[in-house]
Amino acid sequence: MSERPLTQNMRPDGEALTIKEYERTGGYQALRKALKMPPKEIQEIVKNSNLRGRGGAGFNTGMKWSFVPMGNDAPRPKYLIANADEMEPGTFKDKMLIELNPHQLIEGMIISALAIEADIAYIFLRWEYRLAAARAQKAITEAYENNYLGKNILGSGFSLEMHLHISAGRYICGEETALLNALEGRRAIPRAKPPYPQICGLWGKPTVVNNAETFSNVPHIILRGADWYKGLSRSTDGGTKIYGMSGRVKKPGLWELPMGTSIREILEGNAGGMQEGYELCYLIPGGASTEFLTAEHLDVKMDFDSVPKVGSRMGTGTLVVIDDKTCPIGVLHNLEKFFARESCGWCTPCREGLPWVTSILEAIENGQGQAGDIEMLATHGESLWLGRTFCALAPGAMEPLRSGLKLFKSEFEQHIIEKRCPWR
Repeated sequence: MSERPLTQNMRPDGEALTIKEYERTGGYQALRKALKMPPKEIQEIVKNSNLRGRGGAGFNTGMKWSFVPMGNDAPRPKYLIANADEMEPGTFKDKMLIELNPHQLIEGMIISALAIEADIAYIFLRWEYRLAAARAQKAITEAYENNYLGKNILGSGFSLEMHLHISAGRYICGEETALLNALEGRRAIPRAKPPYPQICGLWGKPTVVNNAETFSNVPHIILRGADWYKGLSRSTDGGTKIYGMSGRVKKPGLWELPMGTSIREILEGNAGGMQEGYELCYLIPGGASTEFLTAEHLDVKMDFDSVPKVGSRMGTGTLVVIDDKTCPIGVLHNLEKFFARESCGWCTPCREGLPWVTSILEAIENGQGQAGDIEMLATHGESLWLGRTFCALAPGAMEPLRSGLKLFKSEFEQHIIEKRCPWR
């Protein structure tokens, strides 16, 4: 069986590991090792491991850290933030990691704070995750009691304060600069970049924001090395990945597998295949804001380089399966309705365009589609695309729409010609 460093020590009863249980599995040994290392060495090890951001963007983590000003002349305080907002539909991996092993995240954050010489850390958590919040707060308290957090950690001279922040409850808060505004108590809208948060972030100070799964990998990399971590993978991307699958499969859920595991292996080997009486038609590979793939793509490796080659993105690695008895136009309408509701309203294309897209899709689904609707949707797919909106929310919403207009063209036409949804 392949190694599963992120999940192999989780309790089968669904309870979180206590600090003593976590220590018995080797917990906080990586921190003790990192406290004896120069920050740049930690950065270099993580960079060489090819740990890429697990929030969806896939940027090299160690390289991201290297942009932070270092040394005595660097602005202070510096901040480190775990993005656990996780409001992307179909994505639920961070919830599991925080509920079942919160100390793994905390240790990863402390080591990452060492790497950038951060003074203050935040876990920015989705507000609906009540159980995760309770367990994270308990773990933070335990870490303080055992001098893993606070002043002069383990006598090293390094100090770090950590706080749990409950999200304001909007999808846009997962965008790192909107997250910073929310933390500052301001309206959650994205900021212009540059300057990037590593230079000018929370309250104008150097800040690193990484996904909760990303940080959870760090202790294992420091303890066992970059080469070991790369050896866990089946691709050039390092490590394992928490893959998820939902939809009409026999065993929806989450699994830690080697990076580069194929879609077919996840669907048939882990999710048990499709439920009886249903066939796979399409799937979304990485949360709601990724392009559709089809059954011909089942042997594609789920990694940051392979999925783009077939016209989509791996995103968060949490796949949503659409079966043959679910209307694809209805699926698109449901997705775009979510994105329209979650627009922060800061830029006109997103604020006005997404509700327009939603209303057109709703009319088509309800048998009220008109000639020219498909062309109008295609126009929105261009006008809300990359470089034409303030942030990536609207382009993310256009990814399933643009691919859906190609894949479901006959279904769109059938809805409009027959003035009804054939799936109803």
